[in-house]
Amino acid sequence: MIETLKNAWKIADLRKRLLFTALIILIFRIGTAIPVPFLNPTALQAMVGQEGSLLGYLNTLTGGAFANATLFAMSISPYITASIVVQLLTVAIPYLERLAKEGEAGRKQINKITRYATVILALVQSFAYYMMLRNLTDANGVSAVQYTTGFTGIFAAAVIILAFTAGAMLVVWLGEQIDDRGVGNGISIILFAGIISRGPAAVQMLWEYLKMGADGQAEYFFFVPLIVVLFVVLIGFIVVMTTAERRVPVQYAKRQVGRKIYGGQSSHIPIKVNMSGVMPIIFASAILSLPTTILGFVYPEPPVDPGFWYTFFAAFRYDTILYAVIYFVLIIGFNYFYIAVQYNPIEMANNIRQNNGTIPGIRPGRPTSDFLTRVIGKVTLLGAIFLAIVAILPIFLGTITGMNIHLGGTSIIIVVGVALDTVRRLESQMMMRHYKGFLE
Repeated sequence: MIETLKNAWKIADLRKRLLFTALIILIFRIGTAIPVPFLNPTALQAMVGQEGSLLGYLNTLTGGAFANATLFAMSISPYITASIVVQLLTVAIPYLERLAKEGEAGRKQINKITRYATVILALVQSFAYYMMLRNLTDANGVSAVQYTTGFTGIFAAAVIILAFTAGAMLVVWLGEQIDDRGVGNGISIILFAGIISRGPAAVQMLWEYLKMGADGQAEYFFFVPLIVVLFVVLIGFIVVMTTAERRVPVQYAKRQVGRKIYGGQSSHIPIKVNMSGVMPIIFASAILSLPTTILGFVYPEPPVDPGFWYTFFAAFRYDTILYAVIYFVLIIGFNYFYIAVQYNPIEMANNIRQNNGTIPGIRPGRPTSDFLTRVIGKVTLLGAIFLAIVAILPIFLGTITGMNIHLGGTSIIIVVGVALDTVRRLESQMMMRHYKGFLE
């Protein structure tokens, strides 16, 4: 990876793209530090600090902007939600399905629809964020929103909601600029930058644990190196599983068009082990974080006499066995659901037959689609187990060691996946620039 960056830096055009990408990341980090008027983020930081809450998860993805109630507090979460919704609706709505099959023109139209949906979701989430802040108070009883009544309260609400919405759309625009004039996928790069910005906090946390070991808790001298080693091993495991694929061989028959003969070559269909990426973990995390978030709103402090509802919501805390088991099952279920939406074995079989191709030993038509279904099912199970292990590993480590691990499995998968994708894009662009062509 470092060698690829060094070689890319030597090419003038790629050097400009790398510098432009770095400039966009700098602007994004500046936006995460610009406070929104009429807000007191002290009350929100206490809520975000709760383990396993949805707010803490959003704060990690936004690079700390959510807890500080800054301009980019929403970051790219509305865009991600809109993209998922539009992607799922593409299967259900014939108009969107036709657009998806129209190539570049259809893709541009779908992107436009996604942006409109992002604006709507950003407004809704900003309003919900404002209502949440309005009901929060810090340790001194001071509300997170400075003005809540009268004309001033209405004006403050409008400013806060519009600022959050504008910040979310500005982040989307910054991502599009990286797509056009930078390196890599813009939205992924911004998400990567937000997670990486939490790295110093994780290093500081490990240092604090080492100091606790020096103060008499000697077990941390063993736990901290163990966490570091497992972290490195986990990165290597993610790299291997992210690049792993099952190749289904396809043999194309020869066909004569005029005096020329086409086809006759062998190829393969690559089926990646981790086809769904990090989406199943995001879905499962969002669902399982809701009970803990509700618990934080309804019971800011643990009650003296915990009733049924407090006990019920507390059972879904991040460090419980029930949470880990349900988390594991949900990730596997969402992984199968996402793959079923993305990949259609019948359509794949029809495409192979239309191009005069066959899978060796498998008859065209229904047998081919059944074979592809079985292969995708096995690969999906392997990828789902991989995602589930990576996701729940920090839970068990935190329970065993008693340490609060900031970078969870989701963050590691996102960081490693974006880094691999960016390096692949750089390598492909360098290859195109070094290719002399058939005229030379």
